Amino acid sequence: MSSPTPDALLGPADIRELAAALGVRPTKQRGQNFVIDANTVRRIVRTAGVRPEDVVVEVGPGLGSLTLALLEAAERVVAVEIDDVLAGALPATVAARMPERADRFALVHSDAMHVGELPGPAPTALVANLPYNVAVPVLLHMLETFPSIERTLVMVQAEVADRLAAAPGSKVYGVPSVKANWYAEVKRAGAIGRNVFWPAPNVDSGLVSLVRRTEPIRTSATRREVFAVVDAAFAQRRKTLRAALAGWAGSAAAAEAALVAAGVSPQARGEALTVEEFARIAEHRVREDRDRTPGERAAETRVTEHEEPGNQ
Repeated sequence: MSSPTPDALLGPADIRELAAALGVRPTKQRGQNFVIDANTVRRIVRTAGVRPEDVVVEVGPGLGSLTLALLEAAERVVAVEIDDVLAGALPATVAARMPERADRFALVHSDAMHVGELPGPAPTALVANLPYNVAVPVLLHMLETFPSIERTLVMVQAEVADRLAAAPGSKVYGVPSVKANWYAEVKRAGAIGRNVFWPAPNVDSGLVSLVRRTEPIRTSATRREVFAVVDAAFAQRRKTLRAALAGWAGSAAAAEAALVAAGVSPQARGEALTVEEFARIAEHRVREDRDRTPGERAAETRVTEHEEPGNQ
């Protein structure tokens, strides 16, 4: 594999010149903040542990700062871009600045939330500067849709990074923490200052590393069934699980039965539970549901509102 030229990456002047030529201004609607520092994108690639044999998928490549750094290190890069102008310009930028690697690059002009397949070999890594406003749903969608992704490194708003990497018992532990942990071992992997972006955001950014579980969570419940428990538990996070899961289970009594059967205290709150415990709860709800008649399920649904009034 031939080496790229030393000045192949984009610097601040390159970014602004390219943006001006395209008539591009970063938009808040799409959460766009372009990285203008070559050292930062190389750091991201190093932290991601990108290997020469990797097929990397990048979401939201923008003007191509990180794309070019990934092409320096990986076998192939597939970029997913929703913006019409940016998607149209990126292949030309790659061809102009890194012609010896242009055949290793592919662009998918689409909303990442709707991508179901990618051209070429299956991706082995996901590395992206994710738009702040859609970071978590995009991340979870990509992990679910492409099980071949073994390693992920995303740059997100620092607050989102904290939530993704939070452990049970933390004040910021919640839905993103549990759902990310369903797929992977998650940890913070560094901080990124504001001055490496154009425009500079009003918040700090953080890197999050996710390494796919070698063995999936052992459970007879489906992902959707487990995630339904998670969503219900944190929709009313101040309530005990007995109360918070009443609607999900059909009644507070049914929720308590599922919790006890799963070995979880009905008085616990969602922020204290691991993903494995949520899976156990889902298993017992599934079993109970299969054992009840349609009439019993309907009756339980009608009385749910009257069993647990108010917050606990």
